[in-house]
Amino acid sequence: MKKFVSLAVLLWAFTLQAQESNKRESHFHLGVDLQTKYVWRGMEMMTEDAVPVVFPQINFQHNGFYAYVMGATAINGKYSEVDMGLSYACKWLTVGVNDYYYPTTTSLEDEYFNFKSLETGHWFEGLITITPMNVPAYLTISNFFAGADKKPDGKQAYSTYAELGGRYSFWGEHCLALAVGATLNKSCYNGYAHDFSICNIELKYTYNVAMKNFTLPLSVGYIINPVYEKSYVNFIASFAF
Repeated sequence: MKKFVSLAVLLWAFTLQAQESNKRESHFHLGVDLQTKYVWRGMEMMTEDAVPVVFPQINFQHNGFYAYVMGATAINGKYSEVDMGLSYACKWLTVGVNDYYYPTTTSLEDEYFNFKSLETGHWFEGLITITPMNVPAYLTISNFFAGADKKPDGKQAYSTYAELGGRYSFWGEHCLALAVGATLNKSCYNGYAHDFSICNIELKYTYNVAMKNFTLPLSVGYIINPVYEKSYVNFIASFAF
């Protein structure tokens, strides 16, 4: 945990320096998120030897287009992830595709460029997000249309996830957000064992620490997964460059 705190302080100092020295606007952005526990859509992604996880990211944003490459690395080296995606936003609608890949952490025998349906380690996802104008709410629907998302019989599962969320900002720098997510079929979100299931309920409080030329969002989320009867508390610090 001391390594986690030290890394957070170092990144904080570097971000302040970068904000002071970089005055030109760019469509490219760097970021690092630090999470005490990796929970995604109600699922605990690192179930053994769970430790804080670091998420470095580079993204490009211009005229509604958004592209990113993001990694995830546990501080004990026992979890790794490589993601990339592309989306386009027009007014209240965003359409995108993502590729999630999980490299091994103990060998060199990964096959990143193997895209055969029954062998690939990639999870390919399409999603849409609806964000009504002037309403602090959203609806996201996603589907794993290809890749490693397979039922026990080897057939494509087409795991589908829908999430409805909203937020309330108050006192300038404070925000409360509530999200409820459900899987619509037998999917990776419920162990391919159920049909419709509510799998993610998250109440998150965010405090944006305002500094000179810099804002540091700090969040604490309380998460419940009714499918597995699990609950989590997660702390997130987000650094943007």
